[in-house]
Amino acid sequence: MKQNDLPIADLETRVPPFGTLRAFEAAARLLSFKKAAAELHVTPSAVSQQIRLLEDHVGVPLFRRLTRALELTPAGVAMYPKVREGLGFLASALASVRRPSAPNSPLVVSAPPSFSTRWLLPRLQGLAMSHPEIDLRLTSSLEMIDGRADGSHSLFIESGGDDTIAIRYGGGEYAGARVDRIFAAEYVPVCSPRLLKGVNGLKVPADLRHHTLIHDDTVPDEKARPTWKEWLAHAGVEGIDAVRGPHFTDGSLAIEAAADGLGVALALRPLVGPDVKAGRLVIPFDAAMPSRYAYYFVTPESVRERPDLARFREWMLAEGSAA
Repeated sequence: MKQNDLPIADLETRVPPFGTLRAFEAAARLLSFKKAAAELHVTPSAVSQQIRLLEDHVGVPLFRRLTRALELTPAGVAMYPKVREGLGFLASALASVRRPSAPNSPLVVSAPPSFSTRWLLPRLQGLAMSHPEIDLRLTSSLEMIDGRADGSHSLFIESGGDDTIAIRYGGGEYAGARVDRIFAAEYVPVCSPRLLKGVNGLKVPADLRHHTLIHDDTVPDEKARPTWKEWLAHAGVEGIDAVRGPHFTDGSLAIEAAADGLGVALALRPLVGPDVKAGRLVIPFDAAMPSRYAYYFVTPESVRERPDLARFREWMLAEGSAA
């Protein structure tokens, strides 16, 4: 019997309560019980309790609770992308059976997780101030990155239905929809400022031999993103093992690992701009490599006449041109 053929009663014994998964996803993404609590509109102690219930259910610790920080354990790192993906599928399943959009219905937008948290979220206050009439519902899904499912570029089933706006990171070929490029981007190395100091501090690219290389596997097709091997060759560096180091399937986790001092990551420049400005990250060598993908605003035919969509699209493309 397949997993999805199990009786509901059996599934309930295997799947933890939904609230524990929501708390885990928020805490793992934000690496803070306090920030997760604010996002979920509960208390930090409630989030902590939900996490403990989940840890009891799976039988392993998911977080390291340090004095002034919160870290994912290896089990937590392995579990996070699957939980996030599962919550995204659940949201998509619910959205797929909802009634067609009414004139005053929310504008539903699905975007890649790293784009949502690191580029779009910091700009939403500006959107609210300039367009308070737009009732935005933002969801995040790794399926908004080309090549993560069956290799096809069908997008509205994955993104939540025919009335969902999709922000895709990919090649830009999406049949049956209006496609606007938001921006292309380039990959740059990023790390904690602490890695610039000391005997083995990063001064030239060859110094990477003394540091951990962090790999972002968010884009499954290696031909669509530069690898460390390609970047090192681009920088003229030889003799460094380009495959060593941890791999992450969520770009935000790779960036956070770099900010925490674990090593050096290759990241899209627009997504790390706020962290560089705040001093959490630095770009030790400005040797950039272009991405073979870009971010696209993809509009299904069923909603392209909505006035609020037109205003949101115009705002998004203006923000992208300034990125």
